[in-house]
Amino acid sequence: MNPFLIKKPWQTEKALSFTTEGKYVFIVQPNATKPEVRKEVERLYGVHVAQVNIVRRPPKQKRMGALRGMQGGHKKALVTLRKGESIDFGK
Repeated sequence: MNPFLIKKPWQTEKALSFTTEGKYVFIVQPNATKPEVRKEVERLYGVHVAQVNIVRRPPKQKRMGALRGMQGGHKKALVTLRKGESIDFGK
């Protein structure tokens, strides 16, 4: 198992709105699988995971006038916890 499977929590306005439902979003390694993400979240945060959904965001080309570049892609994991559990990221 990769010790750095989870890169960071994804804390946007939309992702933070999911926390009331017991759902949390994490940026994970491109080769991460659902069972690996489940085990890692349970180990790191001491919670019980009910469900894991994975979303890939591919890289896309961005343009600003004559300048062109690529905006990097990433893989997100939407983790649903058991009812009554939560994660405190220590803001």
